[in-house]
Parts: sequence; C-alpha cells; structure tokens
Amino acid sequence: MKIYTRTGDKGHTGLWGGKRVSKDSTRIQTYGTVDECNAVIGVACAHLNDARLLKMLAHVQNEMFVVGSDLASELAIETVPRVQPESVQQIEQWIDELESDLPDLTQFILPGGHPVAAHLHLARTVCRRAERWAVCLQHQEAINEAVLLYLNRLSDFLFVAARYANHISQTPDVPWQKPV
Repeated sequence: MKIYTRTGDKGHTGLWGGKRVSKDSTRIQTYGTVDECNAVIGVACAHLNDARLLKMLAHVQNEMFVVGSDLASELAIETVPRVQPESVQQIEQWIDELESDLPDLTQFILPGGHPVAAHLHLARTVCRRAERWAVCLQHQEAINEAVLLYLNRLSDFLFVAARYANHISQTPDVPWQKPV
C-alpha cells in the first residue's frame, strides 16, 4: 500500500464510511487538532524518563486514536470505535493520583519549567483547541458526547501531568507575576 493516494489532491478527504468532505470542514479541523495534540504528547514522551507518567501518556495516545476515529465518522456508523465514559473516568483517576503527589496550587502558573512540562502545557492548549472545534462540530451535527467530556478532562490531566513533570524533575512551577 502506498502512503499517497492522490484522492485528496483537490482539497477533499474521506471519512470513515466513505463520505468525502472538504479538508477545511469542522469535522476535519476537529480530528486534525486531536492528531496534533497526540503528536505534542509524543514529543513530551520522547523526553520523559518517568515510567508511571509514560504509561499514562501511552494509554492517552492510544485513546486519542479512538477519539479521532470517533470524530472521523458519523454517529450512525456503528462499526467505529467510540470514546466510552470509562475513558473519562480513567483520566479523572489519574488526575487524582498525580495531584496527591503535588503541592497545593495556590496561584496561577506559567506554562513552562522542565521541557517535558512545557510540552505537556503545549499539548494542553492544543487539546483545548480540539475541544473548541468539537463544540463547534456539535452545533453542526450530532457527535458522541463522551468525546467532549474526554477532551475536557484530558486538558485537565495534561495540566496536572505538566505540574507532575516539573515536580519529579525538581523544577519549580513558574508562578505568574502580575505586570506592573
């Protein structure tokens, strides 16, 4: 199988099930942003040496393919892997686990610190953009509501994971300073 098919040369792509849509459609923007988030998580993982967080992030990366396939198909197609409520619950459990190892957050922090944390903060902002696109898509057509829950929770997880990455590397979070 060749990597190029030439079927998208005129600005259209195929959804799961065969329907063709413009590459700038809301659906494509949404799952494309999910893919971008997954790639940023991959960059963070490439620099991470913590087995616990790596295991969580590997699970998230695999789950992001489910999110993408869910978004790449209309709800009527039943053969597509779909995001399940249990996936949201897993993310919540990991947030609670990681937060239990962190000092209380008493002020706003800047996205940064250790390079792994900085990449996880970037992944968080890309995840938020994916969530915004998913909300936009939901206004246009029916989507799996668990996708919205998952993306919302994932951005929270990525924030906590960034703080955890700073914590385990003994790099302090960067406190926000009000400009004078």
